Amino acid sequence: MSDKKLNVGMIGCGFMAKTHSNAYSNVAHFFDVPFTPVLKTVCDLNAERAAAFAAKWGYENVESDWRKVVADPAIDLIDICLPNNLHAEVAIAAAEAGKAVVSEKPLARTAAEAEPMVAAVEKAGVPNFVSFNYRRIPAVALAKQIIDSGKLGKIFHYRANFLQDWTINANVPQGGKDTWRLNVKEAGSGVTGDLLAHCIDLAIWQNGPVKDVTALTETFVKERKNAVTGVMEPVGIDDACTFLCRFANGSLGNFESTRYARGHKALFTFEINGEHASIRWDLHDLHRLQFFDHGDEGTVRGWRSIHVSDGDQPYMGKWWVPGLAIGYGESFIHQFKEFLEGMACGKPAAPTFRDALETNRVCDAVLASAASGQWVTV
Repeated sequence: MSDKKLNVGMIGCGFMAKTHSNAYSNVAHFFDVPFTPVLKTVCDLNAERAAAFAAKWGYENVESDWRKVVADPAIDLIDICLPNNLHAEVAIAAAEAGKAVVSEKPLARTAAEAEPMVAAVEKAGVPNFVSFNYRRIPAVALAKQIIDSGKLGKIFHYRANFLQDWTINANVPQGGKDTWRLNVKEAGSGVTGDLLAHCIDLAIWQNGPVKDVTALTETFVKERKNAVTGVMEPVGIDDACTFLCRFANGSLGNFESTRYARGHKALFTFEINGEHASIRWDLHDLHRLQFFDHGDEGTVRGWRSIHVSDGDQPYMGKWWVPGLAIGYGESFIHQFKEFLEGMACGKPAAPTFRDALETNRVCDAVLASAASGQWVTV
């Protein structure tokens, strides 16, 4: 482990704070990173919840005012694991205080809200990063290597979906600690910003910029009880979204996301079809990459399943012996390994705030197209 310590101030203590805290705790055990993260302070408006989180994960201090964490000279990094409407204020204050900043995705509710965040971190010159963790699953990283090698040739099609089923019950409330993702004021959008943002980030990373989109959204449950006030309120988020797009490289995209696909808890897939070969990946089998090479001899030509667990495949050389798979949580360890290395060498790990702003712009275009019924340029 490095003797250089990086004191982390965690803002929020929900599910994503768990994934981040686990990653900070373990990254130096598996990778030779230039800094050893220290779980210094965790902050939540509910001091009792923060104290329980600190006891479980080993944070040294507890705070209920994020501004005090940002102002603390002992804190080097502010990690924002809050509802989307709170990202901007915390990130801008952290940058102005000279702190490195990590934010959960999406960067903000809209591109207009994200732009001052980008300006703040770039003006301050502080390291910044957005947690699109699926880039760091080894099979997904291997797919990126294959694409960049040119093995697929000219890309024709990119398709992705992210399907869940947890909001089908009309009695699920909106707002509050556990269901803020269903409240438009806190989330900004529904599946577009929450689930399709992951698909869009990967698509831009793997296949380049999105040029224009045409989209369709639906809100199946029109009213839900507010979890805080108990009052029935209109639902402003999208329960489902489907969109088509054209990429700058001339390929076509087809994306679908819903929280109303009974039987799917988190089905996230992508497939890319090229002139010479195709690849596809499925989160439910996340350690495997499917690959089809038209250059194979005809009698044995077909889809092959690559078990991504060997030492010469992305990240796997630092884990167990070949053949033993890793999972979802390790993707966060990988992303913080990249982030810490980027801090040390001055070459920022992606996606930075500016990179993630492009995903916000695509999400905005998708929602604008759904509202207007027209193609929208990104």
